[in-house]
Amino acid sequence: MLRRLMISAALIGTLFTTATAYAEQFSQIGDYEIHYSAVNSSFLTPEVAQANNIQRSVSRGLVNVSVRERQEDGSTRPVNASVQGHVSGLTGTQESLSFRTVHDGDATYHLAPFTMREDESMRFELSVRYDRNAAPEPVNFIQRFYIDR
Repeated sequence: MLRRLMISAALIGTLFTTATAYAEQFSQIGDYEIHYSAVNSSFLTPEVAQANNIQRSVSRGLVNVSVRERQEDGSTRPVNASVQGHVSGLTGTQESLSFRTVHDGDATYHLAPFTMREDESMRFELSVRYDRNAAPEPVNFIQRFYIDR
């Protein structure tokens, strides 16, 4: 159990460290913050990738989405959300994203792998439902990846 917690903590640390390298990307809607990033899965250590069943490859990416709700005291709390979406390249090829949720202490992450296309701007179109009584919030971003072979 301790080993699994250490591996999960390493995954979370890797995802946040990589995300900050791309500058913090988030949308704020009222009291909610939707944080998102897309990284090359080869940035993950082999142990973290294996423990979380993530294929580690220079041509595979990982989308990470987390939702936090701002509290009255200024702190935030994680929100379990439903995330759906797809990624497409300039050629029009579209790939559906299959998100799964990872809970780690005071953090909740929604992760989806995807196939990267070298030196091509990739458009991510996500639908994030953080409140079951409200319509999903669209989150769209474009990112270019370079595959280091």
